[in-house]
Amino acid sequence: MPLQSYIPYTQESHFPIENLPYGVFSTQNDSTHRIGVAIGEKILDLKSTNNIFDHTLSEIFQQPSLHSLMASSKYTWAQARKSIQSYLSIENADNIKNGVFWNQNEVTMHLPVSIGDYTDYFSCYYHAINCGNIMMPQRPLAENWKHMPIAYHGRSSSVIISGTPVTRPKGQFLKNGQLHFGPTEMLDYELEMAFFVGGTLNSLGDPIQTTKASDYIFGMVMLNDWSARDIQLRESTPLGPFLSKNFSTSISPWVVTMEALNHFKVDNFKQDFVPMQYLRHDEKYNFNIHLNASVCSKGSQNISSICDTNYKYLYWTPLQQIAHHTINGCNLQPGDLLSSGTISGPKDEQCGCLFERTRGGERTINLVDRELKFFNDGDEVILSGYCQGDGYKIGFGTCSGKIIPAIS
Repeated sequence: MPLQSYIPYTQESHFPIENLPYGVFSTQNDSTHRIGVAIGEKILDLKSTNNIFDHTLSEIFQQPSLHSLMASSKYTWAQARKSIQSYLSIENADNIKNGVFWNQNEVTMHLPVSIGDYTDYFSCYYHAINCGNIMMPQRPLAENWKHMPIAYHGRSSSVIISGTPVTRPKGQFLKNGQLHFGPTEMLDYELEMAFFVGGTLNSLGDPIQTTKASDYIFGMVMLNDWSARDIQLRESTPLGPFLSKNFSTSISPWVVTMEALNHFKVDNFKQDFVPMQYLRHDEKYNFNIHLNASVCSKGSQNISSICDTNYKYLYWTPLQQIAHHTINGCNLQPGDLLSSGTISGPKDEQCGCLFERTRGGERTINLVDRELKFFNDGDEVILSGYCQGDGYKIGFGTCSGKIIPAIS
C-alpha cells in the first residue's frame, strides 16, 4: 500500500512521498540558492519551513547547496528523510498551513553542489562490446575490461544542470581522409546514471573497501555525457577522450537518495569470472531503473524515443567503482560525481548512444519527421528514468539539453 501525502499527485508522478529527492533552487523574486524536496509538482522549501528538524539538520538546510548534507553520514541522511516524510504525510495534513511550497515550473533549478571531481566509467558490457565491434572488430573488448572498472577523469567545470543549452564544440577531425578543424559533425549523447559521493571520506592513501562503499553513496541523478565522435576518434590515440567530452555534461536537478532506491535492488550483473579480492562483494547493489532517451527536432513538436534501456545492465557495480577508484590511495570528497558510462542493453533499441545505434553513422534511425544519424543544431535531447513500485514511481524527472550552434 503506497504511503499518502496531503500534497496531491498521480500514480505517474516521479515524486511521490516514497521518493523525496533533494535539489537546489531559486525563485523569481529571490536569487538565493536554497535546498528543497520535490513532492508531486511542488517543492518543499527546507530553508524557509520551520519545525521539521533538530538544530543540526536545521543548520544543514540553511546552506545554499547539498554539500553539508552530503558530508554528514548515512545516519543523518536517514534522520532527515524520516523527518521530511513524516512532515509531508497525510496524518500531518495541518502542516500545509506552515510549510513553504513552490510550484516546480515557477522556479530555477541549480547544480545541487559544487562538484569537485567528476569520473566517468565504462561499466556496461553491451556498450563496450557494441563500440568495440564498430571500432576494432578483430578485438572488440580490451583484455583488461573484465578485470577492472575502466574510467576517465572528466571536467567538473562543464557539468551543467538540465535545461542549459549545449554549444556545438569545435575540434580536429578526419573527413574523407583529410584533416579538418571546425564544429563537430557527429554530435552524440550518452545515456548514463551517476551518483554523488558523501560521508566522512577516506584520507589520501586510504582505500575504501567494497564492504564499506555503500556508506559513501548519497544519491543518484541522470547524466548525459555529450560526445563529439569525430573529434573523439581523432584524439583518442593513444590516450582517452579530451575535447570530445569536456565541453558539456548535463545532469538532472533532483538527487534521488539511495534510501528511496533500496526497494528496487536486483541481482548484480553476472560477471564472467571472480574479480580480484579488492573488487569482490556479496551485497546486491544493482537497480531496476527504466531509462529512456528521446529527441525533439528543431521546429518540431514531435518527441521521438531513441533508446529504452535499464540500469541493471551495468557489469561493474557502484561499490566496485568506488573500491577501484580508491585502491591506489586516491581520496574522494563529498560532492564528487561518479558516472556509470553509457548504459546499453542487448537489443538495438537499447543502445544508449547514437554511435552504437547507427554503427558510427552507417545506419539511420527513422524518426517521425526525419532520419537521424547524429544531432543537428536546435535538437533537444531528453533523458528520463524511473523505478516502478506498487502504485507509485520513484523517478528522476528529466535531464534535457538543446543544441545551439558553434561559436563563430
